[in-house]
Parts: sequence; structure tokens; C-alpha cells
Amino acid sequence: MAPSVVTQEQPSVPAGDLFRYESSSHCKSVSVPASAATPNTNLKARAMIGQALNTQVSNIDLDECDPGDEDSFFVADLGEVHRAFNLWMQHLPQVQPFYAVKCNTDRKVISLLASLGCNFDCASKAEIDIVLSLGISADRIVYANPCKTNSFIRNARTNGVQLTTVDNSQELYKLAQYHPGCGILLRLATDDELAQCRLSTKFGCSVATATHELMPLAKELGLSVKGVAFHVGSGATDLTSIFKAIRDARQVFDHGLSHFGFDMSVLDIGGGFQQDSFIEASAMVRRSLDQWFPQDFAEQHDVKFIAEPGRFMVSNAFTLAAHVIARRDCDELPMLYINDGVYGNLNCILFDHQHPEASVLTHLGEFVYDQRSTSSRKDFSIWGPTCDGLDCVSSRAGLGHDVAVGDWLYFSNLGAYTSAATTSFNGFKSVANVIYVNSESD
Repeated sequence: MAPSVVTQEQPSVPAGDLFRYESSSHCKSVSVPASAATPNTNLKARAMIGQALNTQVSNIDLDECDPGDEDSFFVADLGEVHRAFNLWMQHLPQVQPFYAVKCNTDRKVISLLASLGCNFDCASKAEIDIVLSLGISADRIVYANPCKTNSFIRNARTNGVQLTTVDNSQELYKLAQYHPGCGILLRLATDDELAQCRLSTKFGCSVATATHELMPLAKELGLSVKGVAFHVGSGATDLTSIFKAIRDARQVFDHGLSHFGFDMSVLDIGGGFQQDSFIEASAMVRRSLDQWFPQDFAEQHDVKFIAEPGRFMVSNAFTLAAHVIARRDCDELPMLYINDGVYGNLNCILFDHQHPEASVLTHLGEFVYDQRSTSSRKDFSIWGPTCDGLDCVSSRAGLGHDVAVGDWLYFSNLGAYTSAATTSFNGFKSVANVIYVNSESD
């Protein structure tokens, strides 16, 4: 069966607002109609991805193709994005997801998420422009960057973006001058020491700074503090950091309500969620909200809960295929050179602490995707195409074939913080083509 390649126009985007989902169950996991990732679903997804990879590679004649025809490429399964969104709504229906656009700026992904009801976390003018260009209304965007360029603030005001994050007094002065009507979320620092990617070293203020410096100044400037934001870092292993951050947020809420009369009605719990730990993390979120933002308090102050998942929605949806352009046999490990690397779509190795696992896609013209080789394991080091010695994809990779020049490798689960951060260093193409399939289609 041929893969269901998505070629239709962008899906229509329903009109909406900043807070799209409200659940009658305050903080409990509820059942929602969702297509779970059953074994049959996974088999269908792998089959569709494999067929798309095979079709693309089979159409490339390495002896006759034009320069660049054999470049690396992605296969994206939009069905995986759909299932990730459903999983979120199953376990955190009371928390409105705002997809972190910086994670992956693919327009079909953004359009799909918008059609499902997701809103968007944007950190720059360019990200805001992408979302708006797809017909998504500005009231579904939070400008979640605590330190913004003046012209970007003016652009947000012009385009109707009405919510942003702040962690310092200078930002309040800028908002007072350039976007005084914008709602403000005070960004708190968190205990993210055990997170894979820490953020509080760069952003976030203390509870004391929020309550005794920023709130009085905002009141003096006539600005509207709407609530609190935080981020416990990507890949957080200490889930108590979520509990502590929500506890701190309640303290700031109480101060804003009692001392300044602010309309404290938004709690942004940030991102960093991963599918392999989501059940435990979502349970901690529900427990923490139950304790610090119980239903009577949330209803009294009309508190809305939002989050900024990025990798959670897309990490498993993209598979990268790369061509083996050279091999060098050495005394220790044979070295494979592929046409993508840490300056391209595998930059996650440097920037996101990822360790992509290589598998063999084709060997000597035979398509071996998702197959277990009967031959013994062969170890290689894998290198990118640039002339920089830093461009190492893997110092040791065990592959099931004695890979040769002309073979193809593939890397699964490369949807997060990959294509969004590529460079054109050494003149190599920075943006890979994407082939779309949808394992949720009939």
C-alpha cells in the first residue's frame, strides 16, 4: 500500500481564543476520544514511513542525479503529532497546550496542531509571523520571551498579540512605552539543576523580585499583570521541581490579588515534557494544581492553566535519512561520512544533548529499513560532511551491516530542535526536504 502522502492545502484553522480547552474535571485525568498508539498503529506508522523512505531513495540515481538530489531528507508522520496531542488532552485536559514554535517550525505541523485546538508559544517576530501567516488568530499566541527587542514588541502590538512574559524591570519600562495594553506573566526561576536543558540560568526572577519589585513597578506604570509563568527545564528528572514551581506561583498569585488587585488569572507551567515520562509528569502537575490551585480558587478567579510543550508534540514524528558519501578504514573503527551532521539537521547532538541512533536504511541497493540483520554487529564512527573535526555524529555506532559508500542511514525521533536550528556552514544545504505521511488517515 502506498503511503498517504499529504499534498492537500493547509487544514482550515478554527477561530479560537487564548484559552481553548476548559474541563469540568479540575485536575483529574479524563478519557477523551483519542487514537492510542496501539501496536497496530505503530506497525502502520512504521510501514508508511518505510515506504516513503524507500520511494524517495529508489528515485535517486547516484550515478546520474543532479547536485543535491541525494541530500538528506525527512519523513514526517503527521499521525504521530495527532496522537501526541490526544495524549496530552487525555492526561492534562485542564491545561491548554501552546505549542513551542521554536522546537520545529514546520508549517504543516503548526497547521495540524491549530486545527486540533492547540495554541502557540512564540519567542520572536519571525515565529509570530509564521503562525499569523497560516490564518491563526493573534489571540492564540503568547509571546513567551522575557527579553524582547523594542521593534518586536511594537510588531506584537500591531498584530494584536496581547500576552507576554517578563522577568525584569527594564522589560516593564519597554512594555509601558511600546505595548502598554499587553497582559503580563511574571516569569519565575525554578529549581532546574537536574534538567537536561536548563533555562533558569538565563531567565526567571525570584518570588521576592516578582512581588516586591516587578508588581509595584507594573502598578506604577499602569500595566496589567495577568499571572505567572515558569519552566522547569527540558528533560527534568526531578518532578518535585514542578510541585515547587506551582507552589511559588500561588504565592505570587496571592500577593498580586491581595496587595495590588491584579487580575491574576493565567498560570503558564512551561514546557520540557517528554512522552516517555509524561504519565508521571502529568500526574505531578495534577497533584500540584489540586493542592495549590484547587477548584474553588481557580473558579473564583477564573484561572486558566496553559503550558508550552514543544518536543512532546513533534519529537517522535520525524525520521531523517542521510546518504553515506564516504568511508575510511582505520586501525580502530572504520569511519563513515554522511551528508548531514551537527551543523545540519543533527545539530541536536550539540545543542539539545540528544544522542540520535543510526540504523541502516539501504545496503548495497537492498532496502533493509526496520529489519534485523542476520550478520554480526559492525561498529563504526559516523561523521558529518563539513571540514570541522567537531562534526561527529557518533563516536561508536553498532550497525547490522558492513555499510558501504552509497548506502543510506536513517535516524528516528528527530522532530525536536533539529531542522529549526540548522546552519549553512561550509556551504552545505541547511534545510532538508520533508515528505509527509499520516498514519491516522484511513
